[in-house]
Amino acid sequence: MAYNLCFSPSSLYQPLCNSILSSRDPKPRYFNFSSGLTSFQLQSRTSLQITRVSLQDQIAQEATQEQDANVQYPDGKRRTYSSKSYAWVNPNSPRASQLKKRSYDTRYSSLVKVAEALDSSNPSDEDVCNILSGLGGRILEQDAVVIINNMSNPETALLALRYFTERLTFDRESIIYNVTIKVFRKCKDLDGAEKLFEEMLQRGVKPDNATFSTILSCARMSNLPNKAVEWFEKMPSFGLSPDDVTYSAMIDAYGRAGNVEKALSLYDHARTEKWRIDAVTFSTLIKIYGMSGNFDGCLNVYEEMKAVGAKPNMVTYNTLLDAMGRAKRPWQAKKIYKEMIGNGFTPTFGTYAALLRAYGRARYGEDALVVYREMKEKGIGLTEVLYNTLLAMCADLGYVNEAIEIFEDMRSSGTNPDSWTFSSLITIFSCSGEVYKAENMLNQMLEAGFEPNIFVLTSLIQCYGKAQRTDDVVRTLNRLLELGITPDGRFCGCLLNVMTQTPRNELGKLAECIEKANSKLGFVVKLLIAEKGTEGNFKKEAAELFDCIGSDVRKAFCNCLIDLCVNLDMLERACDLLDLGLTLEIYTDLQSKSSNQWSLHLKSLSSGAALTALHVWINELSKAVESGENLPPLLGINTGHGKHKYSDKGLAAVFESHLKELNAPFHEAPDKIICIAIYSYTQSKPNWKSFKYISKQK
Repeated sequence: MAYNLCFSPSSLYQPLCNSILSSRDPKPRYFNFSSGLTSFQLQSRTSLQITRVSLQDQIAQEATQEQDANVQYPDGKRRTYSSKSYAWVNPNSPRASQLKKRSYDTRYSSLVKVAEALDSSNPSDEDVCNILSGLGGRILEQDAVVIINNMSNPETALLALRYFTERLTFDRESIIYNVTIKVFRKCKDLDGAEKLFEEMLQRGVKPDNATFSTILSCARMSNLPNKAVEWFEKMPSFGLSPDDVTYSAMIDAYGRAGNVEKALSLYDHARTEKWRIDAVTFSTLIKIYGMSGNFDGCLNVYEEMKAVGAKPNMVTYNTLLDAMGRAKRPWQAKKIYKEMIGNGFTPTFGTYAALLRAYGRARYGEDALVVYREMKEKGIGLTEVLYNTLLAMCADLGYVNEAIEIFEDMRSSGTNPDSWTFSSLITIFSCSGEVYKAENMLNQMLEAGFEPNIFVLTSLIQCYGKAQRTDDVVRTLNRLLELGITPDGRFCGCLLNVMTQTPRNELGKLAECIEKANSKLGFVVKLLIAEKGTEGNFKKEAAELFDCIGSDVRKAFCNCLIDLCVNLDMLERACDLLDLGLTLEIYTDLQSKSSNQWSLHLKSLSSGAALTALHVWINELSKAVESGENLPPLLGINTGHGKHKYSDKGLAAVFESHLKELNAPFHEAPDKIICIAIYSYTQSKPNWKSFKYISKQK
């Protein structure tokens, strides 16, 4: 075994090493070691000088190590760098044991034990004095610094500080105060650190950069960024200039304090001056860009972080994943997560939560369910918000069975459902046409003390409409009005949609409901279902309606009104509404023409509106043929290939059925590598009945 001598692990002092010097030979003595070890020169006693204590610790390193004590690194280790030197002694030497006993490492170990005893003692002068008196009468300044630097109890640390300041004369008294402030930082006790700072000033002790950097990092660790900014801006009044590390740390502080402009300004300067920026600060920058909506900025910071050699930690990855979730970029979240796993990190709750939000918001259903089941396998619980995120996603995607499973798990975990939980489930059952289950969930919602909101009542109206329970639709509308809820565009659109599924003899009841919800819309609906003779007035009133409603519901209203016209065999009014929709740019780019193909694009239309557009387009083609115009070799109709999330029928299926009713010849064209449904013809003199059906799905 070899022993290291003479130098403390913290590089605080270099005490005299009398035992290895010869009093008979004042010249430097050389010890030559075998086995390839470098020779080490020990200087004479007269040439040794006591090194002054310096604790100019770097705020970025200490803040990262202590603030992110629970932050995981892949190898589970924390790397420290020591500037101590070593003298290696042959363990077989008879003097080895004597030299070991006289080394400062042995004394350092005993001082650490004193610090531990102080931490566990009562915070009284008597107990502290009893422990420290065991050091004897020859206490060095270095000993005091080592003891307090290794303490974690601020109450006994203050008593130890006073014990030492009363008995020792310090060359730089600020150092002993700095290490005591560090004890307060370990406990995230900013108030205590500030009081000690005031004591420093009262005693005439001048603070230095280390004093401020320690208090700054204490404020950061205490999640008080405004306090960090306040202390940073005090430095010039004490004649101090922040160093590069302090400036870098302030990027984080300004960012979390909300002064984004200052934080980004410092970051730009940091890149120019090549300051070293820690992972915590990079994480804050990613968060700043994310909160401002600059998601490309988040990715740029991440790439710059890797370029300068700063290693991302779990905070960095989780912050970036959360930003990609809010950006609705689930594909980038998947890529970052894969990179994180590849770098040896294990997902935390924050990681899974960020992934669930990213996949849930973007409706990446399968990916979200994989994350959910992985959390369950690992015994990681979900919060109410995460459960609701999953249920809302299931409602949008039509995942009925999965929603029931998640809801049962939510209840068994002890998490109480809230109004949004019930709202999602009622929506799922309503869209599936399961009236009994929707009503049962509504009753559970009421028993839990929640009143139905407009989303719940909208879903119920949709449910009753599918079941053709018109009286229940009327009752639900009256309930909404009794609760003092104002019908919005989505609610009125739902009432219109219900009308398209209602028998003709009950349309009057729903027209009255719509008039209560929106008088202008109700008037247009009544004109539509009235006897002939109101055509001109109807188109004018419809135009005024579209002018006064929000752009988010104009297409839905127009689609439903056209569907209602088709159901009532009012083709001319349906064509008028389609023409009005094109004029007002409610519908755009329905037709496209090239030298090889003319196409009709119907993906954004309802079935009635799409059939009306087909009728208009075919009339135009017929006129073109009659006038002798040359048609292209291919005519196509783009209907899309997707099915409705709560139905087996999509627009493509509706069109296929409709054209078969017309007895038009169709065939599939599997050689077309497309993701849409197309109807085409290839004859030299076609008419509209000679379309051929081409369908190719992924």
